[in-house]
Amino acid sequence: MTGKTLTRMDLSEAVFREVGLSRNECAQLVESVLTLMSDALVGGETVKISSFGTFSVRDKTSRMGRNPKTGEEVPISPRRVLSFRPSHLMKDRVTAGNKG
Repeated sequence: MTGKTLTRMDLSEAVFREVGLSRNECAQLVESVLTLMSDALVGGETVKISSFGTFSVRDKTSRMGRNPKTGEEVPISPRRVLSFRPSHLMKDRVTAGNKG
């Protein structure tokens, strides 16, 4: 693993190279896509990107947890969590990349 992180700037630069719009327009395009995705998730919608995966929000109920250091029981409050389920194509691509 290289430890490199793909950033918004990297995404907009890739769109710039592929599409040929101005850098500013590409940055706005990437920002618009990310905003649409996050707004949909906040609204409880599922975001499915073909050949990539599905983002969804789940409601978790309250439960009792345990502090691993002390063993003391601690209440865990209900919350919403974001989950990502990669598509089979994405899983296959990642697996194939691990073999190199």
